[in-house]
Amino acid sequence: MALAIFDLDNTLIAGDSDYSWGVFLVEKQLVDAEVYRIANERFYQDYKNGTLDIRAYLTFSLAPLTHFTQDELCALHAEFMQKHVEPLMLPKAEALLRQHREQGDHLLIITATNGFITRPIAQRLGVDDILATDPEVIEGRHTGNFIGTPCFQAGKITNLQEWLKHHHHSLTGAYFYSDSINDLPLLELVDNPVAVDPDERLSAIANERNWNIISLRD
Repeated sequence: MALAIFDLDNTLIAGDSDYSWGVFLVEKQLVDAEVYRIANERFYQDYKNGTLDIRAYLTFSLAPLTHFTQDELCALHAEFMQKHVEPLMLPKAEALLRQHREQGDHLLIITATNGFITRPIAQRLGVDDILATDPEVIEGRHTGNFIGTPCFQAGKITNLQEWLKHHHHSLTGAYFYSDSINDLPLLELVDNPVAVDPDERLSAIANERNWNIISLRD
């Protein structure tokens, strides 16, 4: 049994759930629409450029969660899943997950997007475990802070190594699927790196190193 590790956004789903959550908040008029929309677009472009200040972004993206109770957030997320996430589901991605599951591999999503957004998506996909940047919750309310090391770029390795200490798995024979240059550190670490509909810079590196390149959108 090997670890089959997956990035989530623009890998297993045909879009970015973090960005889409921001769009959803604007649509629902739960934030200052114009200010939030502009910032959401800017941060998303920074992410695609590989220049994202993850701590600044987390301060921005976690702040709206502080305004709602857990029940309110649960209802909002259910609506978000239906309207924004379900249309991003990819049959080929679900088939790939099924293939690894049938091989007896352990499925793990590792994502920079916060766990409030992504844990229900991982559950929807039937993935065994997820490592995400987790928001801090105290006495049932989000504080706007996050716990531990952001699960982003080399931080994905930090979180994965900590997870491995407490689980009976290893990186021997592990796969990692990702679309993004931001995930280069973890792609370089595993035995089986796979570029999935990669961005331009990751595509160039994958071709240069003879990594497997696949599309889940064709």
